[in-house]
Amino acid sequence: MSTIENKQAQVEATLRLAPVVAVVVIDALADAVPLARALVGGGIKAIEVTLRTPVALDAIRAIAAEVEGAVTGAGTLLTPGDIAAAEKAGARFGVSPGATPGLLDAADDSSLPWLPGAATATEAMGLFERGYRLQKFFPATQAGGPDYLRALASPLPGIRFCPTGGITAAGAPDWLALPNVVCVGGSWMSTAKLVRSGSWIEIQELARGAALLHA
Repeated sequence: MSTIENKQAQVEATLRLAPVVAVVVIDALADAVPLARALVGGGIKAIEVTLRTPVALDAIRAIAAEVEGAVTGAGTLLTPGDIAAAEKAGARFGVSPGATPGLLDAADDSSLPWLPGAATATEAMGLFERGYRLQKFFPATQAGGPDYLRALASPLPGIRFCPTGGITAAGAPDWLALPNVVCVGGSWMSTAKLVRSGSWIEIQELARGAALLHA
């Protein structure tokens, strides 16, 4: 198995842990561990910590070190430096909203399993040509919704997606019913309001509901 095939197998294993990958924004480092414990306690083990705040990398380190069962990833990887920083922080997978030649080259040189993003058939085909059969579909709702992604299933049978962006608990089953969807990415379990208020029990209950979602 080649390096890219091996890394894609690791990505697939992560995406298949539950119907939803938790997409989280962590503003305060102190929130990282209790938030992750609440998500894992509800059955959501794959946690994408977006690199949108100054504490994001430290949050990945903390979760990786202290939360048993968490599979911690780094999201919003925009540059080759982001890939390197995520890997150094202990991330077990990386996610990007799109893909650039620089990111593709950096991913080839990194051991970090990577989920690149696509929003069109051309982008998806380009990534597939490079060996990426698992891709993020972003921004999912705004880019065309379930009907659009369903239309890609027949002409692009070798690609499976993790739609992310604007997906809710109510709408997730429509996505999960698609033949080319492995799971969805969602942030409804850990909204800024819930995290700021330390509503870990409520977050755990929302995660439990997400873990039970199906088509």
